This record gives sequence, structure tokens and C-alpha cells, in this order.
Amino acid sequence: MVLMLHIAPIPVTPFSSRPLRRHRCPPPMAASASHLPKSAPVVLGCGAVGADYLATVASFPNPDDKIRSLALKVQGGGNAGNALTGAARLGLSPRIISKVSDDALGRNILKELQDDGVHTSYMTVAEEGNSPFTYIIVDNQTKTRTCIHTPGYPPMTPEELTKENLFAALHGVDMVYFDVRLHETALLVAEEASQRKIPILIDAEKKRDGLDELLNFASYVVCSAKFPQAWTGASSTPVALVHMLLRLPNIKFVIVTRGEKGCLMLERSMTDASETEETDVEDLLESLEQKVDLNSSLPKCIVSKSNLRISADGVGSMSGRLLLGTAESIPSEELIDTTGAGDAFIGAVLYGLCTGMPVEKMLPFAAQVAACSCRALGARDGLPHLTDPRLSD
Repeated sequence: MVLMLHIAPIPVTPFSSRPLRRHRCPPPMAASASHLPKSAPVVLGCGAVGADYLATVASFPNPDDKIRSLALKVQGGGNAGNALTGAARLGLSPRIISKVSDDALGRNILKELQDDGVHTSYMTVAEEGNSPFTYIIVDNQTKTRTCIHTPGYPPMTPEELTKENLFAALHGVDMVYFDVRLHETALLVAEEASQRKIPILIDAEKKRDGLDELLNFASYVVCSAKFPQAWTGASSTPVALVHMLLRLPNIKFVIVTRGEKGCLMLERSMTDASETEETDVEDLLESLEQKVDLNSSLPKCIVSKSNLRISADGVGSMSGRLLLGTAESIPSEELIDTTGAGDAFIGAVLYGLCTGMPVEKMLPFAAQVAACSCRALGARDGLPHLTDPRLSD
């Protein structure tokens, strides 16, 4: 079956044709981080970058249909690229480890990141091959998107990240973030970051090669709605969160994003509550849900008591608290595209952690950032700056 899209003649910004210096490893300046600004907290990300071809259609086509797009946009993408762009616009100083090829797509990917303040000195550029890209069909009727991804070639290998550049990339870093792509390279970065006691955030979107090894280094985990149960085999999401914290003793908290239902966070206590009466995690969630104000359009955070002994049948118990974050209610006429909403949320969590924001404030803040991103086509255009009036206190 071949799906054919007739693209209407909509102007598209051309890619830069400026020649790019050919190199397999970063240029010599990457060996020292002294040229990078230190006025803002520094986050290092390792993972996916790419180009997104976004076509908005009236409704998703049936097999063998021929349809026209309502709008077409080409912009940067990839989980790590999107999250770090969001973090940069909020005020962090991000660096990225990834790989593109020396082609038009690769040049444009690098330029977009650089223009947004993401430092690309540690990127690898292949002389041959292709940079990664994704076709994204945005359904204007259901407000959903369908992605068709083409990986970059040749793939990045750990040998392409020299020890010199790894050490330089980690110099002065406040947080390290992985989207679990480029997992062999990511493990090298995680091992070194762990030795330096740099906190690590993992984006656990779904089961991937290398994920289990990376989770052992994690300080924080943000995961998709389906991941906790898929990874643990638990009967429900709250039970799965207890399972994750028991299985991964180094994790301080895990957040599961649930789209329009908001998010759920289970946070480990620093003090032991083993002598406290146990509270069933599913009952605890139900009690928080009863406190949700259904008339409020702005995101809120509802918090359980601190230092509870939270239990899950058949799993065990742990000391902590449960937090329920609601999503922003977006009017249907303002909802454009959900592409990259999860990446926007993670960018805001990175900002919150690096700036010491209380988690009770961080969850609504991240929900607002994600809502802003849904009001524009693609993962990047809607990412707000910290001065955006929509990011209310």
C-alpha cells in the first residue's frame, strides 16, 4: 500500500546551503568548555535530533487516498533536540551530544539548535550518509499526529565521542538528560556523569535498547502513560510507580505524563516511614482525584501528606508522597498540534530541577509549557520563553 499526499504550494523556508566543515568529531574548540557561558545552569543532553516535515490535513487519509495538505512546515525535531530547545528558551544553557550528516538537513538542524542557544560543539558530523528526519501527518479533525521516522546513517558509535570531548562536555554541568537514543554512547556519558555525581534525568518513552542500563544511573525519570505498566507488568499505573521506585533505589521521583489527564508523580522520602501505617497507592490516588477542581482551566498540583508509607498489593511499600498534576484546559480552537508536547514538558522539568523550583510548582509550570507548545504546528514553534505571560505564577 502506498500513501500519497499531494502537497499544496505552500511556501517553505529553504535550508541553508552554507558549506559545513567536514569532520567526524567536534572541532578543536570542543575540547574546552571555557568558551561557554556560565551565567545560567548547564544541562547536557544526549539523544535524538532531526528534521520534521509536518503536513496538516483535514482528516487522516484512508488507504490509497490522494489528499492535499492544509499547511506544510519543515523544522527541527528529535526528543533531545526539542527538550533542550525548550530548556534554552526558559533560560538554561544546554549542550547536546548527537550526530548528523554533512547534508542540507544536517546543516539546518545544527543552525536551528545554535540559533536557540543550544551548544552543538559536541555534535558529530558524518561526511557521508543522511541526517535523521520524520514525516509527521497532523490530523486537523482529531488533533492527533502520525509519525514516519527515517533514522540517520551511519549511526553514531561510542568511539566517535572521544574522552577529551566527553570530559569537556561534562565540565560544569548541573544536570544530564537522556532520551535513550544513541544508547551505547549514552551509557558512556551516564557512567562518567555518575562518577562525577551529576544528577541524571531519563525520558522513558517506551522500552528501548539500553534503557534498563541507563535507568540504573537515573536520579529522575519522566515516562509516557503506557511505560510504567509495560516495564513492570503491574496492574495499574500507580502500582507500577511503586514498583519502579522499589526496583530503582537511586531514583528520587518518577513522573508519568498522561496527556489531557495531566501527570502523576511518586516522590521518595528522604526519611524512613516504615513505622507509619501503610496507605494503598490506588486509594491515595483516588483521594487526590476527588480534590480536583473541574472548573479550573489552569493546571494545579494536588499533594498527599509527606512521608507516607505507600504500599501496592503484591509489590511492597516505600516511604514517600504522591502528587497529582492537572493539565491546562486548551480551547479546541487553540489546540493546533500535540507534536513534542512531552518534550516541552521535559524541558520545563529540566529547568525546574536546575533552578531549584519546588516540585509542587514545577508540575503546573511544566503543564503550562506543554500547553503552549500545543498551540502551534510542530515541536519547536510553540515553545515559550520564560517571559511569556502565559507562564503565570
